[in-house]
Amino acid sequence: MMQLFCLPYAGASAAVYLRWQQRLPDWLRAVPVEMPGRGARWQQDLQREWPALLDELSATLIPAISAPFALFGHSLGALAAFELAHVLQECGGPQPCALILSAAEAPLCRRTERYADLQTDNELRRELQRLNGTDSEILANAEMMALLLPVLKADFALCAGYRRKTRPPLAMPLYVLGGSLDAISKEALLAWREESSGGCSLQMFDGDHFFLRACESELLRFFGQTLQPYRVAAACCGELAQAASGPL
Repeated sequence: MMQLFCLPYAGASAAVYLRWQQRLPDWLRAVPVEMPGRGARWQQDLQREWPALLDELSATLIPAISAPFALFGHSLGALAAFELAHVLQECGGPQPCALILSAAEAPLCRRTERYADLQTDNELRRELQRLNGTDSEILANAEMMALLLPVLKADFALCAGYRRKTRPPLAMPLYVLGGSLDAISKEALLAWREESSGGCSLQMFDGDHFFLRACESELLRFFGQTLQPYRVAAACCGELAQAASGPL
């Protein structure tokens, strides 16, 4: 069994990935990662600063690793997955076989000022409409928006406060995903290759910023095809280790 830890986009909870658990191959298990202040962790404080968020996420993630694993994140979740991979590399923890980054500009190309300008509830609503990732029923429901907006403000504060660090590149391969109709350019997606010595590839899907909904079947098929070689390699390494531990 291989684990695929999935980090959600701004304003979302881990519940957006629950259906994947039944749709992935039986050797690949989706593990939705909940961010503080929402879903099962709604009683915790929302995090607006990266160090505190990464401390909480790594404390949740590391004990849950029980098999070869990969990290996946969409939009804000891609940045969180990327930073978590660095945390694991820097602390000598278990290393992901691969990092899959979806709908996110590379750190070298990020434009943080547009998030800093999103302050009022109306500005946030317009941004949700522009991104086309929130159902119109939710946008029209005052009670639901009262729950969503504080989460979104905290997440956009993370986006606004993100700064690229100068540090050694990651060692694992990066798989970058983009939407053909998204405002994020191919150049900004391809710039992720500066962040890893393990190689980087780009896969485009038909759709806007939230192509992971419209192209869900295609995306899950991509996960299976892309991660299958790492599963085989991990199994072979396990067999070699077991053989080496026998009598001398």
